[in-house]
Amino acid sequence: MSVLRKDFLWGGATAANQLEGAWDVDGKGPSVSDMCTNGSAKAPKWVTRTIRPDRLYPSHEAIDFYHHYEEDIALFAEMGFKCFRMSINWTRIFPTGMELEPNEKGLEFYDKVFDCCKAHKIEPLVTISHYELPYALVEKYNGWEGREVIDCFVRYCKAIFERYQDKVKLWLTFNEINSSTMPMGAILNTGTIRGFEGPTTAVPDNKQQRYQALHHMFLASALAVKYAHEHYPQFKIGDMNLFATSYPLTPNPDDVLANQRHFNMMNWFCSDVQVRGAYPFYAQRFFDENGIVLKTEPGDDEILKEGRVDFYTCSYYLSNCISAEQGAKSTGDNIISGATNPYLKSSDWGWQIDPKGLRWSLNEIYARYGIPMMVVENGLGAYDQKGADGMVHDSYRIDYLRQHIEQMKEAVKDGVDLMGYTPWGCIDLVSASTGEMAKRYGFIYVNKFDDGTGDLSRERKESFFWYKKVIESNGEIL
Repeated sequence: MSVLRKDFLWGGATAANQLEGAWDVDGKGPSVSDMCTNGSAKAPKWVTRTIRPDRLYPSHEAIDFYHHYEEDIALFAEMGFKCFRMSINWTRIFPTGMELEPNEKGLEFYDKVFDCCKAHKIEPLVTISHYELPYALVEKYNGWEGREVIDCFVRYCKAIFERYQDKVKLWLTFNEINSSTMPMGAILNTGTIRGFEGPTTAVPDNKQQRYQALHHMFLASALAVKYAHEHYPQFKIGDMNLFATSYPLTPNPDDVLANQRHFNMMNWFCSDVQVRGAYPFYAQRFFDENGIVLKTEPGDDEILKEGRVDFYTCSYYLSNCISAEQGAKSTGDNIISGATNPYLKSSDWGWQIDPKGLRWSLNEIYARYGIPMMVVENGLGAYDQKGADGMVHDSYRIDYLRQHIEQMKEAVKDGVDLMGYTPWGCIDLVSASTGEMAKRYGFIYVNKFDDGTGDLSRERKESFFWYKKVIESNGEIL
C-alpha cells in the first residue's frame, strides 16, 4: 500500500511564457519575458526595451503550446497525469495590464485548454502570474513599485476567476514570489527595470524598489485570496516559493548565524507573510540594515491578515552552504550564490543535487505552517542526446527524480501532509534562468533548438515511460 494519499496529485509543471509561444497572436501584448533574448549557461540573456531584429527572443515561439496543446495534454494523459500545473499569460487577457475589459480571444484559448484537461481527467493547477508581468506596467509604473499595479492585478484575477470558476479549483497567486528578495527578481517578478536595457546580470540593484514592489505583490495576492474566499468558496489558493535549502558551511557559530539570517529572508520571509498574514519579527532589522523604508497605507496589515493562503507550495532543485567568511569556494550556480557543499554533486549548470535536503525542507516547512503542501517544481536540467535508436535515454533524470520522490515519501512517513508533486518542465521548454532550449527538463523531447530552428515535433523520452509506471503505482514502483 502506498504511503502517499490515494488522491495524490501526480503531474507536471510549466509556465505560459516558456511554452506557449504565439506571443503577439489574438491580441496578446508583450510581457517582460517577451522582451528577453536567448542566453546560455555561459552568456546571460538580455532584456531590451524594443524588439530588435538582430536578436532571438525564445518566448515568441517557445514550443508553440498555443497550437499544440491538444497533442501535449494527450501525452500528459498517456503518462497518467492527475494534475497539470500551468499558468495564464496575463498579457493574453489584459495586453497592457491596464485595460478595463479582458481580451475575449485570450479567455477563449484557456477555455479550450481547461476543457481539454477535463476531457483527460486532469486537474489544472493554475499560477495566476508566472514571470510575465505586462511590459507596459514596467514602462508606466516601474512594475510592482507602483501601487497602481495592485488594482490591475485584482481586475485580472476577477476576470479569470469569473470565467473559469467551473473549470479551475486550485490556484497559485505568484510564482516563486521570493525571487523578489534577490537581484534577479527585478526582471523575473517585480519588474523594477524601467528604462533598463542590457544583460540580465547587469540590472542595477535597488533593494528599496524591490521590497516596496514586493509589499505591493503581498497586498495583491492577499486581495485576490480574500476575494476568492468571499465569492468562490470552492477555490483553494496557495503561495509558491523558490525553496533553496542552505546549511552552515561549518559548525562555527558565525556560519550558523549567517545561515540563519540568509535562510530567514530567502526561504521564510515571503511565506511568513502569505501563510501567517503578517511581516515576521526578523524583517525590521533587515530593513533597517539595508536602508529599506516601506511606504504603507492604513489597512495594509488587515489586508495581509485577511488574505492568507490555503496551502503551501514550493519549487525545490538544489541546496548550498553559507559561510560568514569571504572567499569560500562558490557553487557557481546561476540562481543563488553560496559555498560548495563537499558532500554533494552538481548538475551541468552548477546546481548542487540534494535529495535528502528535500525531506529536511518539507519537514521544516510543515513544522512551521501546518497546512497542506505540494512540491510544484523539481527536476534536472540536462543536455539530452538521442541514442542510436533515436530516443533520449535519460537515466540521469530518472535517477534524480527517483531519489527525490523517495525522500518525499520519507517526509510523508515523518507526518508531512503532502498533496502532490509536479516536476518542472514535464515537456521541454525555454529555460527561465538562461533563455535556452539546451537546458532540458522534460519527459517529452521537443525538436526545438537554441538557434530557433526545429520542427517542434514531440517525442517520448525513456523517462516518459518510467514516470508513467510511477504514477500507476502511486509512487511504489520507482
